[in-house]
Amino acid sequence: MNTKLKPVVFVQGKYPYTAQNTGQQLMLLNALKVTQDPKKLREMIGVKSIAEVYRTLDKIVMRKEYHSVLVKLGMDFEYIAKGMKKEIDGADKASDRLNALNMLLKSIGMDKYEETSTGGGNWQDALLELAKETESSNGVLPVVDVPEYKVVVPPMPEALRIAKEKANRDSKKLYG
Repeated sequence: MNTKLKPVVFVQGKYPYTAQNTGQQLMLLNALKVTQDPKKLREMIGVKSIAEVYRTLDKIVMRKEYHSVLVKLGMDFEYIAKGMKKEIDGADKASDRLNALNMLLKSIGMDKYEETSTGGGNWQDALLELAKETESSNGVLPVVDVPEYKVVVPPMPEALRIAKEKANRDSKKLYG
């Protein structure tokens, strides 16, 4: 079996194997709780080959080693926050200080103001929050009728289907 294994990289490039796959890494960590079989892991995380499973495992291990080295060197989140505070406090210009504070707000997810009643941002979270509030106030959960709805997926246009098949054939030629 002649397979061309791709390198493990963290820099996103133009080839698909260089893409950031943190979602797949999280799925793989959860899938490893269920099975160790590479074929089943491949199916569970939705990758095309077993080599991608191993590449994802390598990325997880490399990331874990990197974080442990940073902690050994004293570079944890507290170190980063202290460094940011020092730079913010020492900024000469108000615009530099403002930019640093904006960066800090972005890092904690507070850079955008969205007016929501629960802060969750979607109707499911709003209903759950309402249920918790009602339960804590009088012990009775509200009855919520959620209508059943069907999603009808339209058929793929023929031109798009042909283009996708061509792209798949081309990628198989390039990546094996």
